[in-house]
Amino acid sequence: MTVDEIRELINLAAETGVAELEVQRGENRVRIRRGAFAGTSEIVLPPAGVTAPAAAPPPTSHEGPREKPVDPNLVLVKSPIVGTFYESPSPGAAAFVRVGERVQPGKVLCIIESMKLMNEIESETSGIIESRLVLNGQPVEYGEALFAVRTV
Repeated sequence: MTVDEIRELINLAAETGVAELEVQRGENRVRIRRGAFAGTSEIVLPPAGVTAPAAAPPPTSHEGPREKPVDPNLVLVKSPIVGTFYESPSPGAAAFVRVGERVQPGKVLCIIESMKLMNEIESETSGIIESRLVLNGQPVEYGEALFAVRTV
């Protein structure tokens, strides 16, 4: 795939409003995912694919600590699977947890829907929910930070 073909795919995704588009030609694969908060696109290429570097989307204010929290008492709860994040058991129901709420190990924090299965994500530590890092209904990746919990 050429860089021009990739640009065409990005423009097509933006024009049609498609949230995610994946195209594979031989060993080259391109996935374009529109951001939930901005009109940016993400391009993922395998190492053997196109050699042109892809621009990373600019950081947005909704993103909290992702990999290494500055505070050693802050623990990130990460998604163990790829799927869709849900803050409550059903539409209109109260969220499992709210920012500022105290949690204990085993407390359900959210649900990740993957392949029509609802997977409850539980807290592994005691602490206070410092922040929720994703929006309800947002797709999440494996290892993506969902919550920041301040241990107590």
